[in-house]
Amino acid sequence: PALRRLSHYLLSHYQKGIRPVRDWRTTTNVAIDLMVYAILSVDEKNQVLTTYIWYRQHWTDEFLQWDPAHFDNLTQISLPAESIWVPDILINEFVDVGRSPHIPYVYVGHHGEVQNLKPIQVMTACSLDIYNFPFDVQNCSLTFTSWLHHIRDINLSLWRQPELIKFDRSVFMNQGEWELLYVLSHLQEFSVKSSDSYAEMKFYVVIRRRPLFYTVSLLLPSIFLMVMDIVGFYLPPNSGERVSFKITLLLGYSVFLIIVSDTLPATAVGTPLIGIYFVVCMALLVISLMETILIVRLVHKQDLQPHVPEWVKRLLLEQATVLLCIRDRTKFSQSRTQSSDISRQVENNDSTAKLNPYGCEDPRECDALGGARPVPPFPGPSEGSPLMLGVLREITAIRQFLEKREEFRDVAREWLQVGYVLDVLLFRAYLAAVLAYSITLGTLWSVWRDA
Repeated sequence: PALRRLSHYLLSHYQKGIRPVRDWRTTTNVAIDLMVYAILSVDEKNQVLTTYIWYRQHWTDEFLQWDPAHFDNLTQISLPAESIWVPDILINEFVDVGRSPHIPYVYVGHHGEVQNLKPIQVMTACSLDIYNFPFDVQNCSLTFTSWLHHIRDINLSLWRQPELIKFDRSVFMNQGEWELLYVLSHLQEFSVKSSDSYAEMKFYVVIRRRPLFYTVSLLLPSIFLMVMDIVGFYLPPNSGERVSFKITLLLGYSVFLIIVSDTLPATAVGTPLIGIYFVVCMALLVISLMETILIVRLVHKQDLQPHVPEWVKRLLLEQATVLLCIRDRTKFSQSRTQSSDISRQVENNDSTAKLNPYGCEDPRECDALGGARPVPPFPGPSEGSPLMLGVLREITAIRQFLEKREEFRDVAREWLQVGYVLDVLLFRAYLAAVLAYSITLGTLWSVWRDA
């Protein structure tokens, strides 16, 4: 009976359309509070944040006061929210009507203190910065203000101290993709074109993405493919397997990018750094394939391939081997001196054969044999000249063919040495570029994560 009598006493002559003050110059102070319960979704493309919050309001209604002694010492009663005056406080960033449960009652104290507690699913516009994805930190604001009443009618304040609100994770569900760092609060006045000022209470919800899933599913496969590309440089440059291996890696990376394209966040104003990382990795794979094609072209054996220019020999086979600290650089000089010795020996043999028609290596030996040389068993010059000339022509052709083939082998060997040194040089430059790029990205992501 006391509840019924009190409810009838309070609401019988209550007018909910009027601000509940006895003097119109009195400002209604509304204290608000916010606790984040869950981060439901973050839509980077549409720049929308969906959160579930516990929202509380507290104000004084001068027309809802009574003496507890007259009503069985009742100091608090719940009344329908539709039957009393409720401040028109909204969130400025609202972009859609949230699916929030309807709470039909509010608590009223005997001094007129009204407590309105309700959970709200909030869909708000937020400027999301995805450049640091997946190590990004988002700062989204929830601005509470009266849509109609200026600051002289309704003023806002905090229910609790800012320090208590900042690190309050007592009701936050900490099992999702996003982690709540803190909630900042700030009270300010807002005016439009020198009109009346409005009180605004801003809550900055700062959240951080957990990067473990994206690190495993995006970064590690890309790193593995780049490592395999670096290992592919150890295949022999004169074999065709390296080209097919590099092409297979490039095709595999293209398929990988197609698969992860749906995972990467997309906005109309920017691209995440990880997307740039994937593009640069693809470019590095293309450069690696081009380098392999160049090396295979140099070391490929061709009959019409010219000799290696002298400046290339000095630059690559002498100076570059010392600069790159190639262990077997002595073989290059040995092969070059060996080829020059072979050509010099061939010239000496030609001159010796012309000077010594009897095939003697020592002239004194030829002098000793000059007086008592045996008569050749062949017929005379007039009878055997055509046969001997034919045999000599065949022997000369065979000798020229062997010399030409040896010359081709020397040329191919020189180009193989040039290709080997150039391959080592380009591989180390490529490795240095990959390491510098990886260290830079790792440092940036580490700094962002720690910050």
